[in-house]
Amino acid sequence: MSNIVAIVGRPNVGKSTFFNRLIQRREAIVDSVSGVTRDRHYGKSDWNGKEFSLIDTGGYIVGSDDEFESEIDKQVELAIDEADAIIFMVDVDSGVTPMDEDVAKLLRKVKKPVFLAVNKVDNSARQADAVEFYALGLGEYYTIAGINGSGTGELLDALVETLPEKEEEVEENLPRFAVVGRPNAGKSSFINALIGQDRYIVTDIAGTTRDAIDTKYNRFGFEFNLVDTAGIRRKTKVKEDLEFYSVMRSVRAIEHSDVCILIFDATRGFDGQVQNIFWLAERNRKGIVILVNKWDLVEKETNTMKDMEAKIRREIEPFTDVPIVFISVLNKQRIYKAIETAVEVYQNRSKRIKTSELNDTLLPLIENFPPPAYKGKYVKIKFITQLPTPQPQFAFFCNLPQYVKDPYKRFLENKLREKFDFNGVPISVYMRKK
Repeated sequence: MSNIVAIVGRPNVGKSTFFNRLIQRREAIVDSVSGVTRDRHYGKSDWNGKEFSLIDTGGYIVGSDDEFESEIDKQVELAIDEADAIIFMVDVDSGVTPMDEDVAKLLRKVKKPVFLAVNKVDNSARQADAVEFYALGLGEYYTIAGINGSGTGELLDALVETLPEKEEEVEENLPRFAVVGRPNAGKSSFINALIGQDRYIVTDIAGTTRDAIDTKYNRFGFEFNLVDTAGIRRKTKVKEDLEFYSVMRSVRAIEHSDVCILIFDATRGFDGQVQNIFWLAERNRKGIVILVNKWDLVEKETNTMKDMEAKIRREIEPFTDVPIVFISVLNKQRIYKAIETAVEVYQNRSKRIKTSELNDTLLPLIENFPPPAYKGKYVKIKFITQLPTPQPQFAFFCNLPQYVKDPYKRFLENKLREKFDFNGVPISVYMRKK
């Protein structure tokens, strides 16, 4: 699992521009995901071969001075608590402001690496102006220009040097199912219901992250670890913003899982926060099962379940091949069906299709429905193979891969799903030069 780096600071210093530049440094980028409030973003980057997750704490809603100060304290303290390293960004144009001093006061107390980045330094005169930021009491600073990338190399070199090496799991390599979702959706109750009813529980194991707890679980003849992101100790020094905090926990849990069991409250709906967590899992190429909890509290008519399912699938287009299970944790309704479905998704994610079977099945279909011609040139797909990766990825070898557009790649993905069961699993399709 990668480290977490938080970008903090007051509004309008260029955090989002810097964030966007960093996540685009990866060749195989995991897209950023917009947060529910205040333009928070989550993404991945790497530098010098070391991968890390980025959290941009975003712009803040400015009200009265007191309201703003409390919001600053809350967001920065949350980022400090969860992150392995912190980039504190300031703006050379405005110099040291009282808001910068408030953030610096918090950062001086922490025992984590803090990197002071003075943004918008794009000429020698501004280099001289940056000297005043020594007054923040955070030691050396790095001058950067987030808009064109100037100076970011030196900052990132220093950053990755301080990131701790993440230890590999010392326990047996069991599949990991992460239970994620909004606060109060029923995550802890779901796991407690499973633990309370099942006599095959082996042990509780401290998770590889600070906050996740693994429960080794044996059911359906299949052994796996359930990762609970809900039963978290309350941080006494954090004025907890539940929405932000739940996503930060989900980032860690999702990255270190094989299947994400996404639970949401049927009475609140499949809202933006739940969708953000869904797309975090999808962009990390994890298996996904959606659980609609508290279904017993919903007033039902003949097609209520079908309508709800159709609405969810519209929200998650184009990745609609995802199992949706309607449950009631309180009434123990379909909770074992949910776990059985998660096991099936894990098996789908681990599936290997023989090269001969792929070619015998798909090449005739492709011949009947070839890629559209582009500028009078015809694409001929000649060979298909599954790549040796933890999740399903397929390479289609052809004469002109650059002319195969996304709609046709989606057609190929749909045919893969139609002919082979990949329910609940993101598929990657790559075109390669033959």
